[in-house]
Amino acid sequence: MAEVSTKQLIKEFDFKILNNEDEVAYRSITTSDISRPGMEMAGYFTYYPAKRIQLLGKTEMTFYSELSAAEQKDRMERLCTYDTPAIILSRGMDAPENLIIAADAVGMPILSSPLTTTRLSSQLTTFLESHLAPMTAIHGVLIDIYGIGVMITGSSGVGKSETALDLVRRGHRLVADDSVEIRQEHDGVLVGRAPDLIRHLLEIRGLGIINVMTLFGAGAVRNYKRIGLAIDLETWDQKKQYDRLGLDEETIKIFDTDLPKLTVPVRPGRNLAVIIEVAAMNFRLKRMGINAAEQFSERLSHVIEEGDKEEF
Repeated sequence: MAEVSTKQLIKEFDFKILNNEDEVAYRSITTSDISRPGMEMAGYFTYYPAKRIQLLGKTEMTFYSELSAAEQKDRMERLCTYDTPAIILSRGMDAPENLIIAADAVGMPILSSPLTTTRLSSQLTTFLESHLAPMTAIHGVLIDIYGIGVMITGSSGVGKSETALDLVRRGHRLVADDSVEIRQEHDGVLVGRAPDLIRHLLEIRGLGIINVMTLFGAGAVRNYKRIGLAIDLETWDQKKQYDRLGLDEETIKIFDTDLPKLTVPVRPGRNLAVIIEVAAMNFRLKRMGINAAEQFSERLSHVIEEGDKEEF
């Protein structure tokens, strides 16, 4: 299961720790959902989502200030559990004494941010959804071609990295070579990136490992990209019938997402970089409602119908 450490969250958002750091245990966050414990402040803890980050804004703290001393102590003790990763106060508010005592007792960090509650909640959710999304790794290359994330797959030695190098020389941007880490951040949204160890690196047989950013500049690389199209390179098989019109639409399933897929046969003399570049442009046209294959099929059907009419 993917998880994010509270310590990682503190570093990412530059949170200030309000209680005793020596007593804090940096727990794992396993859900992207953020809880604003309004009902809990009123005393209703039956369905308290203790494993979520608890976000206290001006509304919750104003209500808290109107409670009796005994109720204030009770609410904070029940909010702070051994399962709760952290309680965050927005707008730079100070933590009440009862909250600090209760948090120190269970080793839970109390954090503070100057951001408004709504903005902080939005940024936290986006960050956690990105880092807690389901992840898989696929052997291949990911290139940003005219704004389309194109994942190139195929057997070892078929020419994926060499094609990627040619595409980079043509002005496109490398995201990952050899291994593509793919996360499904939302329904139908796959985002690919390179593992940290091989980021910006490209392996060319006979040449070795090259640093694309050093050779071609920062504009030749991207850290991540949404994947829109998969292209599988395979050695040309004379016995196999390949699609010549483009009417057949294949897909590859990754998590719950069906990704459009093209199969491109490889043999000497074919310029794969140009073919893949045109495939990306044609994919963009299809998304805009322009499908050359369907238009040709309609014209062909029209010509056949006109020919049949002339015979009669």
